[in-house]
Amino acid sequence: MKIRSLAAALTATVALPFGAANAVDLEVTHWWTSGGEAAAVAELAKAFDATGNKWVDGAIAGSGGTARPIMISRITGGDPMGATQFNHGRQAQELVEAGLMRDLTDVATRENWKEIVKPSSLLDSCTIEGKIYCAPVNIHSWQWLWLSNAAFKQAGVPVPKNWDEFVAAAPALEKAGIVPLALGGQPWQAAGAFDVLMVAIAGKDTFENVFGKKDAEVAAGPEIAKVFKSADDARRMAKGSNVQDWNQATNMVITGKAGGQIMGDWAQGEFQLAGQKAGVDYTCLPGLGVNEVISTGGDAFYFPLLEDEEKSKAQDVLASTLLKPETQVAFNLKKGSLPVRGDVDLAAANDCMKKGLDILAKGNVIQGTDQLLSPDSQKQKEDLFSEFFANPSMTPEDAQKRFAEIIAAAD
Repeated sequence: MKIRSLAAALTATVALPFGAANAVDLEVTHWWTSGGEAAAVAELAKAFDATGNKWVDGAIAGSGGTARPIMISRITGGDPMGATQFNHGRQAQELVEAGLMRDLTDVATRENWKEIVKPSSLLDSCTIEGKIYCAPVNIHSWQWLWLSNAAFKQAGVPVPKNWDEFVAAAPALEKAGIVPLALGGQPWQAAGAFDVLMVAIAGKDTFENVFGKKDAEVAAGPEIAKVFKSADDARRMAKGSNVQDWNQATNMVITGKAGGQIMGDWAQGEFQLAGQKAGVDYTCLPGLGVNEVISTGGDAFYFPLLEDEEKSKAQDVLASTLLKPETQVAFNLKKGSLPVRGDVDLAAANDCMKKGLDILAKGNVIQGTDQLLSPDSQKQKEDLFSEFFANPSMTPEDAQKRFAEIIAAAD
């Protein structure tokens, strides 16, 4: 197998020293290209540059679905970057199994990651056969409904407190010329919206039975049928969005062109960049105001094996820097995500971030689907919901049947 042959060649020639690095340039690839994301990643670069090294930014536009194949191709093709973002979970599993990624266990042990990273599932998702291969940098939860206070004021209806009130307000928004629900055209957005609806409408146990236990009978059952009914409502409400990228959809909410958006907490970075204040200009409803549960997926950095010893040392420095308390605070306040450390000062957090922290403290959490499903199963799910939201002729019943088949074959 080509990838394994390359792995063997690299492993035979790479030394993995541990310790302080001389000042070197280290290319870091990621897909954080929106305004809020760029402001956040600049904090990581500033922290790394302060060590005397240089963060060479390798941003790839087009979201993770576009960026990941490019990242993987470079690593397997013998042109690895110094570090690369993935969602912690199973996206880099084959690269690790092929021997192409750095083992960070020594760094993690020295820095006591097992003690400071909370919840423990984050580091578990970085661990394969007892070795740690990634540095988690945040907790990103999908389960949020973002609402434009100005849009509902213009429509003459109160800002909804839950999903049902939002659906009921849709006709008033449409009458005022406002798109009820902003939804971008990228497949991951449609699939993510469905996942959020599932845990809100059907509950945590059903979500875990479907995605964790791969229970196709539950996926084909009455609880998921209710979720597809809500997804059908969402499909009608999203008609007229006519944008592609998630941040374009968020901008529709910011500008009052849309009433709301189902999107992860990274949307907060866009509201912040626009100078909007949580609770004043916009409202956030975790769990769609129905079931206040958040997922504990997020972003992590993986480090490909390199032949350059000094760059290998710099990788250790970057891994350590990413989890420093000051880095965690500066980055996550800009990103809108929650820190992976529970021992940092977040007095500057806004109202929405505080809601997320409270839910996390209560333990009302689920794993993200990136942690529960293989990339192939995720892709099949994204293709289904992309088609469902784009094609009104696909009935909820037909979509549910296909969904159950995907779950039955999921790994």
